[in-house]
Amino acid sequence: MSDSIKVTAMAGDGIGPEVMGATKRVLAAAGARIEWEDAEAGAAVFKKGIATGAPQETLDSIARTGLALKGPLETPVGFGEKSANVTLRKYFELYGNIRPVRELPGLRTPFSGRGIDMVIVRENVEDLYAGIEYMQTPGVAECLKIITEPGCERILRLAFALVRAEGRKSLACSTKANIMKATEGLMKRVFEQISPEYPDVTPSHLIIDNCAHQLVIAPEQFDVIVCTNMNGDIISDLAAGLVGGLGVAPSANLGDHAAMFEAVHGSAPQIAGRNLANPTAFLLSAVMLLRHIGDFKAAEIIEQAIYVTLEEGRNLTGDIAPRGTGVGTNTYTDQVIANFGRNSDRPSRSYAPLKLPEWPRKTWHYEPKTREFVGVDLFIESDLSPGALGDSLLGIAANSAFHLSSIANRGAQVWPVSAAETYVVDHFVCRFVVDNPSVDENAAITDLITRVSPAHRWMHVEKLQRFDGKDGFAKSAGEG
Repeated sequence: MSDSIKVTAMAGDGIGPEVMGATKRVLAAAGARIEWEDAEAGAAVFKKGIATGAPQETLDSIARTGLALKGPLETPVGFGEKSANVTLRKYFELYGNIRPVRELPGLRTPFSGRGIDMVIVRENVEDLYAGIEYMQTPGVAECLKIITEPGCERILRLAFALVRAEGRKSLACSTKANIMKATEGLMKRVFEQISPEYPDVTPSHLIIDNCAHQLVIAPEQFDVIVCTNMNGDIISDLAAGLVGGLGVAPSANLGDHAAMFEAVHGSAPQIAGRNLANPTAFLLSAVMLLRHIGDFKAAEIIEQAIYVTLEEGRNLTGDIAPRGTGVGTNTYTDQVIANFGRNSDRPSRSYAPLKLPEWPRKTWHYEPKTREFVGVDLFIESDLSPGALGDSLLGIAANSAFHLSSIANRGAQVWPVSAAETYVVDHFVCRFVVDNPSVDENAAITDLITRVSPAHRWMHVEKLQRFDGKDGFAKSAGEG
């Protein structure tokens, strides 16, 4: 295999080894130019006490090959170790998640015949999934939603490049910019800034909840949709449900120096080892891998064989076969191989290499023309009423560099009284506005915290700034 390409293979947990075995067998039969490096990740690794779920040997393998095919990985939910999936995405900065959603022949859904053929492009490493969380009080949790300008530009340029590579026509950017104007709004603003560079692509923007609504009203209208991380996670699963579910949903995770391909279904431990698993999603993920490395011939042979197998409707696994006619993983795999060289009534799309810019390895920094210090939000834990807390802080701030402007609770202003019906918890955001913008801000903030600390427990400070004449902070509901 002197001309082969090395790929790291992580079989994963549950049905992972079965679908990995089936996929390796299909790719070998199709003459794919791949040499596998087997590696561990997931439950077995967690049991060894490795908290990331991915040992160094696996990370080293992916770093060598730059390519990975990954089976489903189990991760404890709500406690304990981090997700091994997230570890791998963040370690290799796999910033782009690609989820094709195409109506498959032979699979009947309420949306069959609608011509669904779209791709969801999801930013993969930022947003709430950065996992920056804190218990600010014993009963109040915080998760920071991190959206960056280069993060938005990277995923948007990937989405535009994908439209071109697949010969598509339009790109819809979907955000929640009407509510989260700074974070989700940043994605919308960058989209609008760079869209003119792609005159051959028709751009549009829609609010994410309307996008979900449109996906079930008229899914055939979409070509490519690009979203921030959590929004993309949700609507890509919704979209997969339109064409048969996660059992037939492939995906790719792309970065500058590595790419990882995986089915998006879970490990299905209840059927593991019983020759019942459906390898379709994993096979289609491998097809994406083949196209990524430029082996378009093997990719089309396998994709068309899958389509023919689904069209024939025999020798299908139990999850997609007519009731009582399901066969095992091995028999289904044999049928796919037997159908090599046959073409489905549904042709494969034309694909071209995906052309992406490589982002420089340096700390990104944007220096505004002007930067103004406005004040601070001091987060305070207290069981006082808003009025009593306000009276206390007014006295504390007297003769300091700041005056107390407002107090908010769960995003609503509660002092001076505005949202009278707000259910108040022990987590207050106390906004102090500076009286002299030219003050030494660090000394002023230190002085304020020193004044507040003897009387109140504080846990967090946010500096309020204005960049190029625009406020770099949001106002609470009811705040003037």
